[in-house]
Amino acid sequence: MKSKVTFFILSIYGGAIAFLIFSSIGEKSVNSESKKVKSETVEPTPFSMVNSNSSVPEELDFTSAAEKTVNAVVHISSEYQQTYQSDPMFEFFWGPQSPNGSIPQIATGSGVIISEDGYIITNNHVIDDAEKIMITFNEGRELEASLIGADPNTDLALLKVDDTNLPYTSFGNSDEVKLGDWVLAVGNPFNLTSTVTAGIVSAKARNINILRRNENVFPLESFIQTDAAVNPGNSGGALVNPQGLLVGINTAIASKTGSYSGYSFAIPSNIALKVVNDLKKYGMVQRAFIGVIIQDVSQEIMNDLKLPDTKGVMVKDLTDGGAAVDAGIKVNDVILKVENIEVNDVPELQEQIGKFKPGDEVSLIVRRNNDTKLVRVVLRNENGNTTLTDRKEIEKQTVIFGATFRDISDEYNSININHGVIVEDLKEGKLKDAGLKKGFIITHIDKYPIKSKKQLLNLLKTKKGGILIEGKFENGVKGYFGFGL
Repeated sequence: MKSKVTFFILSIYGGAIAFLIFSSIGEKSVNSESKKVKSETVEPTPFSMVNSNSSVPEELDFTSAAEKTVNAVVHISSEYQQTYQSDPMFEFFWGPQSPNGSIPQIATGSGVIISEDGYIITNNHVIDDAEKIMITFNEGRELEASLIGADPNTDLALLKVDDTNLPYTSFGNSDEVKLGDWVLAVGNPFNLTSTVTAGIVSAKARNINILRRNENVFPLESFIQTDAAVNPGNSGGALVNPQGLLVGINTAIASKTGSYSGYSFAIPSNIALKVVNDLKKYGMVQRAFIGVIIQDVSQEIMNDLKLPDTKGVMVKDLTDGGAAVDAGIKVNDVILKVENIEVNDVPELQEQIGKFKPGDEVSLIVRRNNDTKLVRVVLRNENGNTTLTDRKEIEKQTVIFGATFRDISDEYNSININHGVIVEDLKEGKLKDAGLKKGFIITHIDKYPIKSKKQLLNLLKTKKGGILIEGKFENGVKGYFGFGL
């Protein structure tokens, strides 16, 4: 019994020793294997810091640009008549014969002197329908300005004051403006003269559809977007680069309150330069067209047409007999460049073509079936030809839509008319078809008061879309006539 107990104790002791030896060997084996695995694990590449140049670039100095521009930017005050409907209570007491009235209003904005002999560029909406335009210079001097011409399609106008040796701002090249470039906005917000703000170019070729409210057929929008603070009154003011060169005309803001909210928009100087040169020479803009209906290249279009990328502007359709047809452009062609300048959306293409006039030949780089080719196009006007039109020649025409007119004096005071133009003769044409009669006195067109034959002819020659004519017959009966152009 004793030997059995002894054997049992020895067995337990021997097993314990064996377990300790195995555990020691196993641990070493596991540790060795663990070290082996760890040594074979690939460490992830850590993020690193790029060492920048320790030298700080010299701070941009805007003082020179501000000094060059501030005296070349003027305050504009334009007087116009605002029509209103008669008060129903007034008509109740005084009778229905009381006419619609008008009250004088004043619009204010900014303008930029662009020549030492007094030419000034501004927005069309600053001086639209103005009867009198006053210019206030930075030093406080005032002069009356005459309107050389206006273009609602680009919202630009050219004014002239009778003066010389004026400070002016030179045009820069807006095509060279890049995202992130510094710019200064100079104008007269809230009638605060000579206000300078700074910002960067945050986008180019923006189309914000503000010109379509004027019912223009061919609005051209390709704005430079900046974060320079711009407010009501800045319209028509200067957007300049650090060298003091004019790269844009401040025109609009994106805001829910009517005041600056972080985004402002300027017409590129290259468009403005072309427009003012046309207005100075011809009195009207010579707008050129390729003769295409275009759209941006989307991902869907890229996939459908198996295009390599979404660059360029796709030709969706062609105008019958237009310049593009004669040049050999086809539907689904993608226009990549205009005169070696890339165009990647519709506003960019319109901006580049907008720099030319009818009759100019432009070079286009076009992609067709993944091959690129050079196409030369001779641009045309909206009537499909290359004729340039002079406003002075148009104004010489005294007959329009089959009618001739003459100014009235005070002979119609008896029927409560103190302004208007009388239809002196009437032959076949739109006015006769609309129902007008000889002797009818036109007092308003689209609610604007008509005070002279020249004003009436200018409106009828430039209006687009529907037109409403108001006035009275010689017996005092009111008349309203509408027709389309």
